[in-house]
Order: sequence, then structure tokens, then C-alpha cells
Amino acid sequence: MPKPKAVIDYTRCHPERCDTGVCAAVAECSLGVLRQGAPWEVPYTLQDFCVGCGKCRIACPFKAIKMV
Repeated sequence: MPKPKAVIDYTRCHPERCDTGVCAAVAECSLGVLRQGAPWEVPYTLQDFCVGCGKCRIACPFKAIKMV
């Protein structure tokens, strides 16, 4: 069975509410799998490189990240 991957629920993601516009989940991802083009922009994931650690899910204050 494959490991779960981080998936962003864009209806719950509000980067405009994150401190300094930097997504808390992006800042938590030590592998750089979760990325944000610029402050205040919606983040995205590089699914092929996600190891399913779930740190981003825990860090997101809006519960916008699910492990699927």
C-alpha cells in the first residue's frame, strides 16, 4: 500500500491570513515538497517527492492539508 501524500484543500487555504504571507506548512516542510511561489500566494505540493511525514498537516492553522 502506498504512503499517504499531502494534498491541499484550496477551499480552506488562506495564505493571506498567515504571518508575513508565508504559509506555516511550507515553512515546516524540511524537504521542500510543499512550496509557495511568493508570500501571500497559495502553496502547492510536489506529490512525487512527498514522504508522507504529515508535518505540514500539523503546522497548517486552517487544517487545509490532508494526508491522502
